[in-house]
Amino acid sequence: MKAHVFAFAVAGLGVAIFKLLHLPLPWLLGPIFACLIASLAGVPMRGNKVVNDAMRSILGVAVGSTFTVTLLVSMAGMWPTLLMIPVMTGCIGVLGLIYFQRLWGFDFATSYYSAMPGGLQDMLVFGEEAGGDVRALALIHATRVMVIVVALPFLLTWVWDADLSNPPGAPAATIAYSQLALMVFCGLAGWQLAKRAGMFGASILGPLLLAAILALAGILQHRPPAEAIWAAQFFIGMGVGCKYAGITTAEIRTDVTAGLGFCVLLLVLTVIFAETIHLAGLAPPLETILAFAPGGQAELTVLALIVGADMAFVVSHHVLRIFVVILGAPLFARLFKHLETRKET
Repeated sequence: MKAHVFAFAVAGLGVAIFKLLHLPLPWLLGPIFACLIASLAGVPMRGNKVVNDAMRSILGVAVGSTFTVTLLVSMAGMWPTLLMIPVMTGCIGVLGLIYFQRLWGFDFATSYYSAMPGGLQDMLVFGEEAGGDVRALALIHATRVMVIVVALPFLLTWVWDADLSNPPGAPAATIAYSQLALMVFCGLAGWQLAKRAGMFGASILGPLLLAAILALAGILQHRPPAEAIWAAQFFIGMGVGCKYAGITTAEIRTDVTAGLGFCVLLLVLTVIFAETIHLAGLAPPLETILAFAPGGQAELTVLALIVGADMAFVVSHHVLRIFVVILGAPLFARLFKHLETRKET
């Protein structure tokens, strides 16, 4: 209990400092930096999985409520860039496997599942079943998410002059109680139904689908208020920073440093793919960066909401990436392992 209170207090301090210094995204980046620094200083902290999942359901409702018939029809024209997601995922996997195994000496399972740009929980489960180092996997993926999420706001501001100070929604006081109740229903019912169906990313995708259905039917007419989106940013940021709790010097020297080097590879690949898509005239640069950046789905959804990006474009590409990784990762792991065994013999 004390670890949860410490985490909440430190995250709140991070928000206050970021607001005082007028730094971008105080509700997201403030908790990330504050909890990261506190974790490295040895402060015992822990996030709350149930609360974090509940916050993710807010983002699911926020995205689903933006769907219109026009937006849905426009998704049919996304196939050229959607086809590039499996290509980029394959490039990341191959380069990451070579990087972690040859340069850092991790075993095959740890190297392979560290390289896969999927959800943290899924990669930990797959990696553990394959005999990988779960702690190393957790730190490497936490570093990937943190670096991408921290770097992108500054890139969006410097390169594309994106306004990150926009409120992510209308104040709660201006939205009808019936609409607010409908959002709560979409969040809770969508999350639990998706969870029972065994859907990956149930806490986001379940509410997203249910909210989208109600929005297309004209029943849900607002997205969650600004206060709810800020709360989601706060707890998601706190969760990212708290993943470094209890870290040792040896883990910083190996796991975190390896993760930072991998992030450089990821950012270079993202820029290459985004520039190719932009030069081919397939999509606007801002949406492309947000759609192809291999960070956390929830964190990038927050950024897309704040800058006013095309939510259908961004979310559909991230959903496909996670889908490709979850279905393809175990299959290709067996193939790579088989090829590696043949080389050794």
